Amino acid sequence: MKQKRLLEILLSLIKIEALSQHEKPVADHILDFLHALNLKPYFDKSSIQTGSDTGNLICKVGNGGDFMLLAHMDTAQPTVGVNPQILADRITSDGTTVLGIDNRVGIAVILFALEKVLLEKNVIKDFTVCFTTCEESTLAGSLNLEIADHIKKCFIFDSSLRPGAFIYSSCGAKKFTVTIKGLASHSGLAPEKGINSIAIAACALSQIRQGRIGDKTTVNIGTISGGSAVNVVPEKTLLTGEVRSAELGMVDEVIAGIKTIFLKESATRGAGLDFKDEWDFKPYNVTPESEIYKDILTVMGKVGLTPVPVASLAGSDANSLNGRGIQAINLGIGAQNPHANDEFILKADLIKISEIALELMQKQRS
Repeated sequence: MKQKRLLEILLSLIKIEALSQHEKPVADHILDFLHALNLKPYFDKSSIQTGSDTGNLICKVGNGGDFMLLAHMDTAQPTVGVNPQILADRITSDGTTVLGIDNRVGIAVILFALEKVLLEKNVIKDFTVCFTTCEESTLAGSLNLEIADHIKKCFIFDSSLRPGAFIYSSCGAKKFTVTIKGLASHSGLAPEKGINSIAIAACALSQIRQGRIGDKTTVNIGTISGGSAVNVVPEKTLLTGEVRSAELGMVDEVIAGIKTIFLKESATRGAGLDFKDEWDFKPYNVTPESEIYKDILTVMGKVGLTPVPVASLAGSDANSLNGRGIQAINLGIGAQNPHANDEFILKADLIKISEIALELMQKQRS
């Protein structure tokens, strides 16, 4: 019976299309679910900053407590036409679309656990549940989430790791944009009068290490575009990239080195350069001495899991919240192969992560 109801909630969510900045259909579905439990959910005003068609959805249970359970409402890829396949041991798509389990699983287990404890009139703690926007694109929802002063901790249901694993440490990421300003000229009649911005970009890129450049640091040039016509020396070239590292100072150090290379190559050939960089999200590290770390170890033990702390090179809402002074960890929910058409979740993992949500909500039993 537990598995059946949990599947019902998950499948109803999977069928709703909601990309970043278009989360309202999922938000309205959750709103109706919470109203049916006689709760009083509300939206914050984050849409002004995020550009989403809805704010983050927040609901206090009791007086709201000192901790949150959180999942995001957007998917990275469209789920239009999704056709879930319920197999013996797992739920997957038919291979033509993503399944959307990132992060509909997170939403489903929170809603399932909340419904169960309230309908069964279990003795529960005071806490807050939150459903955020724009996680897959910018983390803007959690960056602008309206958080009550009494909230100190947040358990995020979003990692593709299997239940038992949790992300206690994550990298930061800084994106950069490079605009090389050369000089246009006819490539046949007067190529020597032009300044080839693409050639400058190529020379600079040949000197920049990319991929994994250390145990905790990666560099990627993600896009490049330039030129206007095949017979014109390309006047302008635009590149975008990112640097990720678990070490705050390393990000700035690597960015500075990349900037120096582009400045040198542009100046040598008489081109102009515009280099901009900004943080997407900053790294965090939740120590074993912290309250939330100890809490999750206790919960894992109660549901029969061996805790597996993991350091990650991916960002999540946990980066935003830790950056805002809220202790936050990202829990493995077993949403495997996220963002791909072969996404799936094992039924056993779905049940186990719901047990974690239930344990977090219920008061300690003597």
